[in-house]
Amino acid sequence: MGRTDAERLLGAAEALYYARGIRAVGIDEVRTAAGVSLKRLYQLFPSKEHLVAAYLDARDERWRGRLADYVARHGGSPRERMLAVFDWLGLWFAEPDFRGCAFINAFGELGGSAPLVLAAVRRHKDLFREYLLDLAHDLDVPDPAGIGEHLLLLAEGAMTAAAVLPEPRAAQQAQRAAAALLDAAAAGGPARSVEATA
Repeated sequence: MGRTDAERLLGAAEALYYARGIRAVGIDEVRTAAGVSLKRLYQLFPSKEHLVAAYLDARDERWRGRLADYVARHGGSPRERMLAVFDWLGLWFAEPDFRGCAFINAFGELGGSAPLVLAAVRRHKDLFREYLLDLAHDLDVPDPAGIGEHLLLLAEGAMTAAAVLPEPRAAQQAQRAAAALLDAAAAGGPARSVEATA
């Protein structure tokens, strides 16, 4: 069974916007790549902003699904599951078409000028944060929420470093820092430091 017009448009939008940037790619180029008429495109997505937000939402669902699947298959203990997040990031960073975080890129290009896109970016980051906090709550540490927030910053920093520098070892470096943080937390130290910095 073939893909729907919406699926073809979202696939073309993702390929073009992620590789070249949102502002650099016109709506007609997306339509042509998808093989869909302009009229049909605007029936499905009333504006470029609607299309970009929909592409980001679709990417979010797939990205988080891949991450969660990897962690479920490769992580045993709560600590191993948390560290598996960084293993998966390292695999993602090594993909030949890696161009950084699509959501950070979209925000960098459009900022707050496109409310639908901004909402999609924030949804993704909130859901990623919730996922890490869920993993952290299984840890045997004094302040799992605080540790989860720290690990979120390590993951987000690794994404930026891997894209901008580029730094192929960013995920491994962040994972080493995460492991040290988890070890210290298990020993009872970070609970005090997290509280002190809150």
